[in-house]
Amino acid sequence: MILTVTPNPALDLTWHIDRLVEGDTHRADAGVARAGGKGLNVARVAYSEGADALAVTTTGGRVGEEFAAELRASGVPHALVPVAAETRRSIAVVDETAGDTTVINERGINPTDSEWADLLAEVVERLPTARVLVVSGSVPPGAPESLVPMLIAVGKDAGIPVIADTSGPALLRAADAGADVLKPNAAELVDATGITDPVEGARSLIARGVGLVLLSLGADGMLAVTASDLVHARLDEPLAGNPTGAGDAGVAACAVLYAEGEGDPEQILRRATAWSAAAVLAPLAGDISPRWRELEQQLRVSHPDPESFRKDPS
Repeated sequence: MILTVTPNPALDLTWHIDRLVEGDTHRADAGVARAGGKGLNVARVAYSEGADALAVTTTGGRVGEEFAAELRASGVPHALVPVAAETRRSIAVVDETAGDTTVINERGINPTDSEWADLLAEVVERLPTARVLVVSGSVPPGAPESLVPMLIAVGKDAGIPVIADTSGPALLRAADAGADVLKPNAAELVDATGITDPVEGARSLIARGVGLVLLSLGADGMLAVTASDLVHARLDEPLAGNPTGAGDAGVAACAVLYAEGEGDPEQILRRATAWSAAAVLAPLAGDISPRWRELEQQLRVSHPDPESFRKDPS
């Protein structure tokens, strides 16, 4: 089973409009509300592709009630820990003409220490049947610095691989805690490490104890970085669509392969890049296009010189 933990879930609200004009009024058809947050998206994608998955997260307030109702209707296996604070919302506006998406994420409200303890206890209870633990998403402002390391530690103690997808200081704490895989994007990597060279930044995380860094490069594809190897995968042309959740689909691909016993970085990179691309073609985060196999066949995969990713300082 793939066990996902989402410390800062959100009710994802998505609207599609003809064209986004700053400062203007827009009309749209009814939007779609979906239980989200990065770990929820990972579980949703993995489950839709036939994997055994369970999503653990918190829920609270009126927004949380809508969140829980949608999750029940989706059929995705889940365990919800009640909290007093209102579940946050994430708003995505898809510009159909430009083919891009504007996202507004509420920051979220920090649960109490006892509520965090309840979440950790729920995870520990589910670990005996898990083959992979995924800790995915932001943490709300004020969350304990020990939260992500504790979640990683219980997975390591259970003897299963741990994949973490977070940002900021939590990314460095995840590396120090010994996460097996980290999946930042390029901006998150620079923000966390202060290193502009993507390969050097990724290897600075490996030096802290990480086995594999999957680095999203947006339209330029994805890198798999280990202590001894560098692999790059990309499509010839970028895809237009909704990139929200593309990184989560990549994490889902990694988790599914790890659960199947596949640990080869190149194979993981191929599947993660294909699922990320397929997510761009899907209208909502947490879905991927059935074209992912076709996209996987179209990938250009190479073992490049690390210097090729160094930006010219001029």
